[in-house]
Amino acid sequence: MRRIMVAGNWKMHGSLEMVETLLGGVINGSGPDSGADVVVFPPFPYLQLVQSMASGTHLGWGGQTLNPEPKGAHTGEVSGSMLKDFGCTYVLVGHSERRAIYGESNEDVASRFEAAQSAGLVPVLCVGETIEQRETGLTEEVVAGQIDAILARSGVSAFEQAIVAYEPVWAIGTGHTASPEQAQAVHAFIRNKFAALDDTIAGRLRILYGGSVKGSNATELFAQADIDGGLVGGASLTVEDFLAICRCAD
Repeated sequence: MRRIMVAGNWKMHGSLEMVETLLGGVINGSGPDSGADVVVFPPFPYLQLVQSMASGTHLGWGGQTLNPEPKGAHTGEVSGSMLKDFGCTYVLVGHSERRAIYGESNEDVASRFEAAQSAGLVPVLCVGETIEQRETGLTEEVVAGQIDAILARSGVSAFEQAIVAYEPVWAIGTGHTASPEQAQAVHAFIRNKFAALDDTIAGRLRILYGGSVKGSNATELFAQADIDGGLVGGASLTVEDFLAICRCAD
């Protein structure tokens, strides 16, 4: 049975004081006996603080993106090896905001996925459709295309050490959440896509749901057959809200 993961993406929020308070609350309020693997994705400047506070605890952490190059003249960018220096285990790749705001194409995301694994990080591949794409029946085509770019570059075996997060763009930060049935349908599509290539990898692959996950809907979402946890945005910025979601895994 796949273990639930609850991951908090803090995006560009926080201060030293906020991160210290938030992180302390999450560490103290969850524990190694929780039903979930708990991971946080803080802004880059706070990685050292997260490392110092979370080292030796049950908490995992990662970067919000990375540059596909290992080093070089890329002002303002961060490499996978730099994330490893700060104890990161995971890194988000292809988050919808990176795709929409910074123009990352499927091929760009595939190169970041490959770079993450080359650096020894576990990529969390974010996929999902816009409201226009959903309303025109393109959800599966869009999600398949985002996954196919990775498969073409890295092969299905790369997903032995990867996580997929389905985040419908229309449900991120909008207060609108895909119904458990809507989310499950896309998660099942993703798992079946991998099953057609490798049953073992498909069975072990963790597929998270991201899109206005809250304590009030997490239990029903996590109860779906192919939903293995949540990639949490706004609710991860408040200790009690985030812990409420973590408790749903129990």
